[in-house]
Amino acid sequence: MLNLTPRYTSTRIDELPTALQPFAAQSFTLARLYAGRGITAPDELETSLAGLLPAEALHGVTEAVRLLDVAIDERQRILIVGDFDCDGATSTALMMRALTKMGAVVDFLVPDRFKYGYGLTPEIVELGIETFQPDMIVTVDNGISSHEGVARAQADGITVIITDHHLTTKETPPAEAVVNPNQLGCDFASKALVGVGVAFYVLGRLAKLRREAGKSTVQVSQYLDLVALGTIADVGVLDKNNRILVHHGLSAIRQGRCCMGILALLEQAGRDPKQLHAQDFGFVLGPRINAAGRMDNMRIGIECLLTEDWSTAQRLAQELEQLNRTRRHVEGEMRAQADSIVQALANEDNSDESVSSDSDNNVSSNDTITQAVSTAKANNTGARSIILYQDDWHQGVIGIVAGRLKESHYLPSIVFAPADTEQTDEDSAIKGSARSIAGVHIRDAIEQVAERYPDLISHFGGHAMAAGLTLKRRNFEAFVTAFNEVMAQMDDEVFAEQKFTDGPLQASDFSLWFAEHLADASIWGHGFAPPIFDGVFEVLSFKILKDKHLKLSLRYPDVQYPIEAICFNFDNEAWDYRAKQVHLLFQLDINEWNGKQSLQLMVKDLAVVEQG
Repeated sequence: MLNLTPRYTSTRIDELPTALQPFAAQSFTLARLYAGRGITAPDELETSLAGLLPAEALHGVTEAVRLLDVAIDERQRILIVGDFDCDGATSTALMMRALTKMGAVVDFLVPDRFKYGYGLTPEIVELGIETFQPDMIVTVDNGISSHEGVARAQADGITVIITDHHLTTKETPPAEAVVNPNQLGCDFASKALVGVGVAFYVLGRLAKLRREAGKSTVQVSQYLDLVALGTIADVGVLDKNNRILVHHGLSAIRQGRCCMGILALLEQAGRDPKQLHAQDFGFVLGPRINAAGRMDNMRIGIECLLTEDWSTAQRLAQELEQLNRTRRHVEGEMRAQADSIVQALANEDNSDESVSSDSDNNVSSNDTITQAVSTAKANNTGARSIILYQDDWHQGVIGIVAGRLKESHYLPSIVFAPADTEQTDEDSAIKGSARSIAGVHIRDAIEQVAERYPDLISHFGGHAMAAGLTLKRRNFEAFVTAFNEVMAQMDDEVFAEQKFTDGPLQASDFSLWFAEHLADASIWGHGFAPPIFDGVFEVLSFKILKDKHLKLSLRYPDVQYPIEAICFNFDNEAWDYRAKQVHLLFQLDINEWNGKQSLQLMVKDLAVVEQG
């Protein structure tokens, strides 16, 4: 049997929180799902915009709005400086759309990640001055650590407003206004807003101020499609506030009330907007927008979200589609190399042979790989992290590769690449992207390294689950050692993956109706986990598809028809052909084929419990 942790253990209606018991009359399974996610009252499931937290609670928002109001009235030149990911793109597009409608003179600038790095750097400020001569700079999804950039802008008499959501334990830059729910001294009840959510709040408060003064304004809620996309793509925690924002953005797209760029991207992906789900923001739309910032320049992504012309939207969406295909190719090569290195480390643990010269593992013998292997091996022995670097890796996809390593090995993973592939000497900068597991706050772990060894890390920032950092190539090995010192202080249990389950389904739940109802019962995602169930099934038949997917036909007690299941990328050598009963961890899915829908189980884990 699988070793699973139940999210909720009660099996009787009268054991549910009182406020959830009415839900059980319609679906006991759904009531248990809500209880397992900490819902104790119906108002926590509210989706009305009236249920959003008030903007006034955001520290700094009043001053930011006052300054923007004056800037619009006085026709000051406003420059939006965004980040180069999907959150930054949607934040920038939102600011551009709303401020333009309010009558502002506004343009945007997105740093080329390969030239200028992250945030409001002095170099970005100088580029902005040279190109746009702004009177005001507004950052979106960045800026909370940009002390030098703020000083550079203010030296030219430019007003700076920072809107950001990244974590900081340091004093905020002395900008004219700083809006960030995670800044010191902010009592905003939700710390889960992403950059586009913060921008939405600032613009919403500005629109209200101007409406009350009888000035030109706009209904900012019409742009919730952008807010929903940025929130899910940036893996924002889906607390009640974010679920409301995403719910309305998703509804708008399903009804076609969204920017043309989103519709064009969905067309490229062959997806029907009416059938869109919250997870599609992260798996379908987000990667295509992100591809611009990863492989080229995010301006393409922002222009796609800004255009009002359908043919232009289609052209830009096609460009993004091609960039995403290139990204997938580069990512695939890097993942294969990273997997080879990790496998080589495991082999070296069991062999005295030299890893760096083992061509069977596709590991080159050049000095860079040897460095990556030898330093990563130190952490691999303790099984506490995976940290890799190569001179020819592409910094645009290191975050994705780190995420894949984290998922497959369940270890905090950091992947580095050169800041400039033409400069790879010991004093050259390398950039790392980190992805973490539950229980390891990756940004805070990096900060501990920075505090213990102040000369190791040039810059860093991020969240609990994802972070970025820059250091000199010569400091790579020292960083690995220092990071592992931090990991060594953590309890062993943190590194043991817990697989959660919402328990068994009732026989009546194995239906298309319930699968559809479940998909729309809430906004599921990070922090409000998608439903996942387990159960013991009788195996009626099986097939191995394309040598890597396991397809099963199953029987479940009191269900009168066979249930189809699919396990993608299954190790077919691990399959027991005599299996008579299996214990599955699965999600409910609807399979569409030739215009017909059928229920399908998406298998996440499997154990044979009885052989024939």
